[in-house]
Amino acid sequence: MRRPLPCLAALAVALGVAVPATAQQAASPQAYTLPDTQVFDLAARDDGQVYRIFVSVPTQAPPAEGFPTLYVLDGNAYFPGFAGERRIEEFAKQAGGGMLIVGIGYPTDQAYDVLRRRYDLTPVWPEKLPAGQAGGNEHFAKFLLDQLIPEIARRYRVAPERKSLFGHSFGGLFALHMLYTRPTAFEAIIAASPSIWWGDQSLLTEERAFAVRLASGKVAGRVSRLLLLTGERDDAATITWDSEALLQRLQPLSAYGLRTRFAKFEGETHITVPYRAITPTLRFALGVP
Repeated sequence: MRRPLPCLAALAVALGVAVPATAQQAASPQAYTLPDTQVFDLAARDDGQVYRIFVSVPTQAPPAEGFPTLYVLDGNAYFPGFAGERRIEEFAKQAGGGMLIVGIGYPTDQAYDVLRRRYDLTPVWPEKLPAGQAGGNEHFAKFLLDQLIPEIARRYRVAPERKSLFGHSFGGLFALHMLYTRPTAFEAIIAASPSIWWGDQSLLTEERAFAVRLASGKVAGRVSRLLLLTGERDDAATITWDSEALLQRLQPLSAYGLRTRFAKFEGETHITVPYRAITPTLRFALGVP
């Protein structure tokens, strides 16, 4: 009977015999580190909650105005895909390779910190959840705008006006919240399968207020471009329906400067939409076809 490779490796070491590379690799597999990537933790000033920040940095020199930046919510889950695409595009000398990718996550090896992301990305829903389990979107918005973005600008050479935001599901809900409440904070916003259903569609109140402000000329500055994405097989049909209905409501606002695009990914479910969205997101954020 053949012995397992780890046993052979141990015996070889005991006898002073060189161990073949394949046996060494099988005995002690090594962790993989994504090249061109930096990671640091940042604690929110008001409550000390720690966020893990992942950054994919182009190897090329930054342009005179600095790198454009894409902020990716749920960074533990989605940053690797966005970072991998950026590296491929840089290798191929395409536009997306020259973008700084910043993933915003939590100090965990899991794809999601379910409780913290729900708190950070949602408005309050008092009938369903007790305090502290939801409703922290304004807390998170302040961390993002007042602390993280300045920290990224301190560490890297970035173009201040060229920053975009990607969010999926609850992250898409938060991305729309940012559009409605801070319509000039980002150059582009990408909301993938946004959970507009949350809080009995309470986000519609913010949407209506935003529409009135924009149509009445009360939004000073260039409003964010919006890309709405959904999957043909999104887990709840209402997610797709809500996105399609939102597109129809927002299209008349193009007369007041709002640029909106929509795509439905054939065959994709709720959980597969984000990785299908990577290339369209980079192109939309950069304003390239």
